[in-house]
Amino acid sequence: MHNVAICGIIATMPIPQRIFLIGPMGAGKSSIGRALARALDYPFRDTDDWLRERTGVDISTIFDFEGESGFRKREADAVTELTALEPVILGTGGGTVVTAENRRLLAERGFVVYLHTSLDYQLERTRTGTHDRPMLDTADPEARLRELMEERGPLYRELADFTVQTDGASVQQVVRKLRRELGAT
Repeated sequence: MHNVAICGIIATMPIPQRIFLIGPMGAGKSSIGRALARALDYPFRDTDDWLRERTGVDISTIFDFEGESGFRKREADAVTELTALEPVILGTGGGTVVTAENRRLLAERGFVVYLHTSLDYQLERTRTGTHDRPMLDTADPEARLRELMEERGPLYRELADFTVQTDGASVQQVVRKLRRELGAT
């Protein structure tokens, strides 16, 4: 249950059936989303996974053949379909918010959680693993991450119903914070 103040009266609202995770790459949207989905017994979906399933190729290949604009169009299709599911925990790509229609659908269709992380943590998390991150295919990933945050940070903050800091927090700590906010404790 979720408590909401209406004209000074506290009303108990059900847990949102659609919870959308936004934030920069490396914020933990996929790992936190999966854990939150398990905790709430909701299915977890991810826009990048949807794109890989539909195209049969990785994100970098889509960027190579269609550029960012082609990728964003495909991503918009994913957002249109996946935000209509219920219940769902949806992990979005870091740049999902740059498309106005995506922002509208996220805001109208569900509860939007901004997973905020610092540049230092983002660098650490994106440096490891075999992640498919074409936006970081650059000589200076730190400068690119900073540039992306300058562009996208205001959009994340504007769209968010709730913001949680992920720096230094375990997946389970963040999930506990989210469960408390959602009234699912």
